[in-house]
Amino acid sequence: MTRTVVHLLRHGEVYNPNGILYGRLPGFRLSGAGQQQAKLVAEHLNERDITHVVASPLERAQQTARPLADSHQLEVAVDDRLIESSNKFEGLKVSVGDGALRSPRHWPKLYNPLRPSWGEAYLHIAHRMLGAVHRARVAAAGHEAVCVSHQLPIWTVRRFLEGRRMWHDPRRRQCSLASLTSLVFQDEELVRIAYSEPVGRTDPRVTGA
Repeated sequence: MTRTVVHLLRHGEVYNPNGILYGRLPGFRLSGAGQQQAKLVAEHLNERDITHVVASPLERAQQTARPLADSHQLEVAVDDRLIESSNKFEGLKVSVGDGALRSPRHWPKLYNPLRPSWGEAYLHIAHRMLGAVHRARVAAAGHEAVCVSHQLPIWTVRRFLEGRRMWHDPRRRQCSLASLTSLVFQDEELVRIAYSEPVGRTDPRVTGA
C-alpha cells in the first residue's frame, strides 16, 4: 500500500491594523510575525519528504508557502479550491461588541447559522477542500504534500472527515496560525488525522488572524 501525507497548513499572522474581516479582499499580507511563522514552519518541515506544495491564491497563503517550497526546491502550485470562504461581512468589524453585528440591517444575514446564511455553505467548503486534498495526494503519491489554506476551510474539512456536524462555535476551532492538520492516507483511504502547532497556539477568535 502507498502511504501519502497531505498537510493542511494555515497561513501565518496577517497585518490587519483595523481588525476587519478581510476574507478574500486583496492586499492583506503577512505581518512581520507572520513572515517569521512561515519561516519557522518551513524549518519544522525541513526534513520531511515533501514533494508538492500548493496554496490558496490569496497573498497571505502564497507568502506562507514560499519559504517551505524554497527549502525543498519546489514551485508553489495554486489551487483556487483552497481559498478562504466567502462572507457577507467582508470588510467589516465583526468582533463581539462591534457595530456590524449590532446593526439591525445586518440581522437578516444571520437567520440560519447552520448553513451559514452569511457566507459560503459549510458543505460546499468541505467538498471543494476535499477535492484539493485528493489532487495533492495524487501529486505527492508515496510522499508528502502541503496545502496552504485558511482557518475556516481547514477546520470545516476536518470536521467533515471526522464525521462531525458542519456548524460549530468559531471560538473552539483547533486551527492556530501556521498550524498543521495532517491527513495520512493508505492509497486512497484516510487512516489518521493529526494536528500540531509548530509555532505555538493562537486565539481562534482574533479577527484578522
